[in-house]
Amino acid sequence: MYEVRNVAAGAAPGLRVVRGRDGTNSTAVAIWLPHPRVVRQPDESASRLPFRVCLGDGPGLRSAPKTSMPRTLVKAALHAASAMDAIHLQGWVRTRRDAKGFSFIEINDGSSLKGIQVIADASLPNYATEIARTHTGASIEVHGKLVPSKGQGQQWEVVAESFTIIGEADATYPLQKKGHTLEFLREIAHLRPRSNLFGAVFRVRSRLAFAIHQFFQERGFVYVHTPIITASDCEGAGELFRVTTLDPVRPPLTPEGAVDFAKDFFGKKAYLTVSGQLEAEIFASALSNVYTFGPTFRAENSNTSRHAAEFWMIEPEMAFCDLEGNMTLAEQFVKHLIRDAREHCAADLEFFAKFVDKELLTRLDFVLERPFQRCSYAEAIDVLGKCGRNWEHPVKWGDNLQSEHERFLAEEHFKCPVTVYNYPRTLKPFYMRVNDDGKTVCAMDLLVPGIGEIIGGSQREERLEVLREAMAHHQLSEKDYWWYLDLRRFGTVPHAGFGLGFERMLMFITGVSNIRDVIPFARTPGSADF
Repeated sequence: MYEVRNVAAGAAPGLRVVRGRDGTNSTAVAIWLPHPRVVRQPDESASRLPFRVCLGDGPGLRSAPKTSMPRTLVKAALHAASAMDAIHLQGWVRTRRDAKGFSFIEINDGSSLKGIQVIADASLPNYATEIARTHTGASIEVHGKLVPSKGQGQQWEVVAESFTIIGEADATYPLQKKGHTLEFLREIAHLRPRSNLFGAVFRVRSRLAFAIHQFFQERGFVYVHTPIITASDCEGAGELFRVTTLDPVRPPLTPEGAVDFAKDFFGKKAYLTVSGQLEAEIFASALSNVYTFGPTFRAENSNTSRHAAEFWMIEPEMAFCDLEGNMTLAEQFVKHLIRDAREHCAADLEFFAKFVDKELLTRLDFVLERPFQRCSYAEAIDVLGKCGRNWEHPVKWGDNLQSEHERFLAEEHFKCPVTVYNYPRTLKPFYMRVNDDGKTVCAMDLLVPGIGEIIGGSQREERLEVLREAMAHHQLSEKDYWWYLDLRRFGTVPHAGFGLGFERMLMFITGVSNIRDVIPFARTPGSADF
């Protein structure tokens, strides 16, 4: 690969002399250009585009060596419409089984749940030396033919004409063909994506990320990148990771003896964000419908299966929207993601239904086929109080709903996802719109079976004086949120939004019960490996 430095006309017709860099030193290369219409002219060469030098058969030039055959992914090979006289595969060995005169090798490259079987005949020149080194976990390259399989449960197999070990793996490779606990696999997070379970989880994660953007882009939403470093606490919970460059041993001090954050990098206290909502409201006040999708952080010392210190959030914000419109969009969003996964991740979901949660597909289809229920917080408290259940956390009006309450409502009472709305004002952050009763706010939580709360949102407070009163109640400085108040001073509109925890949605769609197993590298109290 060369980086273009200069292009000049050569002596022969169609010849160009390219002066460039090959990564180590400058060099001049003569290139025969049989199709000058697709080549940059000399006066365009300043852009220094990288290009691959391919020597042709022009005057005084030698022929280039033949390029290697393009690689075929295992997924494409498994779904081939017909046999292929030549195929090139690269991947990792899952299993090897030797028979008299040949070996069966299953390789997988991560593109699909299933691997493909390769038949290596003993007549191959390097069979005797290479086959003994072809252990589980090794990476190999195979050239051969794709032919109909004679075995059951597979349409195609590859008859190897050559195979090469790219990287060896010895008997210490941790992912041998046997059962492994999730706890053990978390300890080898650098290798667990090669396992069936985690390969499936992260393919679904990738597809759902695409589906999220697809949902909002098709509805005219604008994608906004909100900051990861912030000076505000959106949720008001105080569970923030501080960002600082101050010396932890000898920080600068004020005359009163406190840490002087005015001398910090940003000139004030700064944190990792817990939400992009407040910044999204800025853009919704100009672009109408926006959404964010990025990492968020919470320094909550919790080791439950539903909490992590770093997680991803999807947060749409809509101008000229009320609580009713907000709940409707949330329901449409959840159904879109489930429907997309059912269509595009069928094999992986069937794997989860077989080995993780046998009721998974039934539950997902149940959610797709039925409208979500809605009930007020007051109605939910009434249901919980009259059900006769002996709660671990007794609940009354004014209390937060715990996971046991949320799951009871979704799994046993309504038997489907349910949106609970109009929560007590005392339970929610300052920015939620106050209802006419003065006691509740236009808040909503979407609860799903198996998880509990998966979406939290609200109609935002668009009235300046009511917002100022709420900020005073929460002891927030108007000076710190002057820009947020300006949105109410200049062209305020009713607006609403919500946040969906990406990992919790993945848990719901895959049936995997621990958040540590649906995120590539979990960040939890006491753990920041990899």
